[in-house]
Amino acid sequence: MNNSAQRVRQIARTTIKRTIDTSLFLIKIMVPVSLLVALLGWSGLLEKISVVLHPLMRLLGLPGEAALVYISGALLNNYSAIAVMSSMNLSLHHAIILAVMCLISHNLIVETAVMKSIGSSGTKMVILRVGVAFLAGFILNLILPSSFSEIQLFHTTAVAHSPFWPMIGAWAISTLKLIGRIILYLFVLMLAETLLEQFNLMERLSRWLGWLMRIFGLQPSMSFLWIVINIVGYAYGAGIIKAARDEGRMTAKEGDLFNHHAAISHSLLEDTVLYGAISLPIFWLIVPRILLSIIVVWLERLRRELYRRSLKAGVA
Repeated sequence: MNNSAQRVRQIARTTIKRTIDTSLFLIKIMVPVSLLVALLGWSGLLEKISVVLHPLMRLLGLPGEAALVYISGALLNNYSAIAVMSSMNLSLHHAIILAVMCLISHNLIVETAVMKSIGSSGTKMVILRVGVAFLAGFILNLILPSSFSEIQLFHTTAVAHSPFWPMIGAWAISTLKLIGRIILYLFVLMLAETLLEQFNLMERLSRWLGWLMRIFGLQPSMSFLWIVINIVGYAYGAGIIKAARDEGRMTAKEGDLFNHHAAISHSLLEDTVLYGAISLPIFWLIVPRILLSIIVVWLERLRRELYRRSLKAGVA
C-alpha cells in the first residue's frame, strides 16, 4: 500500500513538474511573439507584409501574412507558430495548412543538429523538410474540404487604426484563454508520458510495433526510437537517439533512413495535441505527415538501391 501511494505521489510530482516547466517555456515564447504580431497588426505593418508575400502564399491558398506563422515555426517551434497564428484572421482551411507545414519543418536549427549527429547531412535534411512542407501545403490546399474555408478559426484583435488600449485588453483576454487551454492539454500529455515510464510500457510497445516499422520502410529495431521521437520529439529525445548511434545499436545508414521518416513525421503526440488544443482536426494533422514520410523513406530506399546497382555496373 505504501509502495502504491509512493508511486502515485511520484507520478503526480513528475507530471506537475513537467507541466509547469513546459508551460513556463510556452509562456516565455508565446506571449511576446503574440504581442509582437498584435502590435504589427495594429500598426498596419502586417497588411504591408501581406502585399509583398501574397504571390508566394497564394500558391498554398494562404494570405500573405501567413508567412510569419511558418517562419516563426521553422526558426523556433510550434509554440511560436501557434502564438502568431492566434493573432491573425485565419480560417480552418488556412490553419490546417500552416499547422502541417510547421509540424513538418519546425525548430530547424536544433533538430537539424540532432539529425546530423546520427548520420544525416544537415543541408539535405533542411531541404527535405522545407520542400516537403511546401509540397504538403500545396496538396492540402487542393484536397481539404471546401467547408473548412467557411469556418473562421481566429479573429484578430489587432485591427489597424483601432484604439490601442482596447486592442491590448482584447489581446490579453484571448491570449490567456488560449494559454489556459493549452496548459490543460499539456497536463494530460505529461501524465500519459509519466505513466508510460513508470509502468515500463515503452519497451512493450516497441516490441509490438515491429510490423509497423516494416511498413514505414524502417528496421523493426527502430520501434523504440520511433516511440521516443513521437512522444518527446527530436530536441528532448536527442540523448536517447544519439546513445543508440554511439553504442552501435544503429548504423549511420540506418540513422539516416530513420531521419528521412522522422524529419517529416515526429512528435505525433505532443505537437499534435498542441494544435488539437486550438480546435484543429487531428486526422488532418497526422495522416498527411505519415503518408508523406512513408513515401519519402521508400523513395530514399529506391535511390540507394539504384545507386548500389549503378556502382556494380560501373556507371556511377
